[in-house]
Amino acid sequence: MTNDITVVHVTHETVGKVGGIGAVLDGFFTSPTYLDAVDRNILVGPLFTTEGSVLDRLGPGGEVLYSSIDGFINPGYASAFRRIEGTYNAGIVYGRRTFTDPRTGVTSSPEVLLIDVRHVERGVLNDFKRRLFEEFGIRSHLYENLWEFEQYVRLAPVALEALKALGAAKESSVIISHEFMGMPTVLAAIMDPTCDFRTVFHAHEVATMRRIVEQYSGHDTMYYNVIRQAREEGLYVDEVFGDQSTYFKHCLVEAAKYCDHIFAVGDFVVDEMRFLGSEFAGVDIDIIYNGVPAYEITPAEKLRSKARLQQYCENLLGYRPDCIFTHVTRLVRSKGLWRDLLVLGTLEKEFENQGKTGVFYVLSTEVAQRRSCDIFEMERRYGWPVSHREGWPDMSGGETEFYTAVQAFNARSRNIKIVFVNQFGFSRSDCGVKMPEDMEFMDIRKGTDVEFGQSIYEPFGISHFEPLTFGGICVISSVSGCGGFLRDVLEREDVQAEIAEVHDGEVRNVIVADYTDLGGRPFSDIEDLLTIHREVRDEIEARVARHVAHRILANLPRNDADIESMIRTGYTLARDMSWSEVVENYLLATLRKSPPRLRIR
Repeated sequence: MTNDITVVHVTHETVGKVGGIGAVLDGFFTSPTYLDAVDRNILVGPLFTTEGSVLDRLGPGGEVLYSSIDGFINPGYASAFRRIEGTYNAGIVYGRRTFTDPRTGVTSSPEVLLIDVRHVERGVLNDFKRRLFEEFGIRSHLYENLWEFEQYVRLAPVALEALKALGAAKESSVIISHEFMGMPTVLAAIMDPTCDFRTVFHAHEVATMRRIVEQYSGHDTMYYNVIRQAREEGLYVDEVFGDQSTYFKHCLVEAAKYCDHIFAVGDFVVDEMRFLGSEFAGVDIDIIYNGVPAYEITPAEKLRSKARLQQYCENLLGYRPDCIFTHVTRLVRSKGLWRDLLVLGTLEKEFENQGKTGVFYVLSTEVAQRRSCDIFEMERRYGWPVSHREGWPDMSGGETEFYTAVQAFNARSRNIKIVFVNQFGFSRSDCGVKMPEDMEFMDIRKGTDVEFGQSIYEPFGISHFEPLTFGGICVISSVSGCGGFLRDVLEREDVQAEIAEVHDGEVRNVIVADYTDLGGRPFSDIEDLLTIHREVRDEIEARVARHVAHRILANLPRNDADIESMIRTGYTLARDMSWSEVVENYLLATLRKSPPRLRIR
């Protein structure tokens, strides 16, 4: 493979990082290995709003080269783009967005192509939907009332024509659908005989399976035992969990079987893709793990960050905790926050016996960043974030539900308290005057002793491993994809030689909580396993949480030498799980493979 390659990334995170896909793009576009191998990158997505000025279209540091939305008509692009806009009755914004790694200074500026799809010409759109049905069986009429589906179907034909106009539809081009959003564009490319794209579905999750895991009360305890048994019996999702066709994401994810390749971010995602149907048995699926940050710090730096977190607790609650527990996450069911409270319940009793104290900072919110003036006012009036009030600008519905559990825990506990910070950002300007003036977001990563990530569904989990490089203990679920990456790294002889303490494929820095372990319970077949519900899961979670708590107690550093050792081990692991390693050993190795066999049709 030469560096003449062009990669087109179709995603909803074109102009800002919202979640995991944005983190992946950041990793790619600031990796020297990736940038050396890929000559041209283009981000493609719908234009979500026409409000604001041309200066705002591509986010901070963005450069607009053409925007019919704003009347900014660059003659160099006008002739090609105007024809497309007239044919499809769509607006086009084109330019560049800058990605920078503040630690290394590596910078790149991929192209960005946004399409205003609100008023796409109906006849052309209906013809495209007809072809989607005839070629791939996608029944768009079932979902076209859902804008989350409809906008990406409308995007496809316009985006493809614009990519042709930009000279990106050539043999050395790869078009990647990040999740279901880009699949209509990928399918449009497959149907177009003038395009030479290689097509990829990048499975950051399997939306069908996420919905099943979240909806069934047995969650991962039930689901992953069922899928293992189904694999042995040769059964697939529709046969086990019923017809999934009513779910709009399912039809697009299932269409990934028509792509040249599928990238899966973890081992479980591969199994979940295969579980979609028998057609996936012969599909080319490669694991492309996500990368994790790797920063080298000293024990003194870690202790300075921890001291700030301890001071914040003292300012809020009046005591200086021995241990810092954290969970930085989105406030959604899949993150399994209730499991953290179960583990802390056992730790609370042990801490009381040992005369130790702790604080658990939960940094999570359901909504956009709150204004600083609102935060300062809530802090002044009723002691936010120790105390909360229902309703804006404080708690949303889901935040209220979680805070109820926090209150119940804090009412019972004496030695560990929970502080629920429902805000984006972790600095004084974001979180109030009781936060130390020199606090910054990285302090919650550097200074934590334990980061929780006991999700019920977690295709990878970059966030859960962010404290790893700083010597923190990362508690992850056994179904998290990052665990597979860790095992892959630990199997290497050079890593084992560099890390003194590797026992049975485990290290002190990582604790894996296996909530799928049935503990010898007799479930003879799939029908039995499907009966695993809340009551059974509660019993298993209580047992596993006690085990995790005791592992944390055993693994916590006891002295400066322990801290230094854990920082050294954590950095070694993170370095071998960095984005450069991912790009070189997984992504580029896959792209260098010979062109695949003919697609399924």
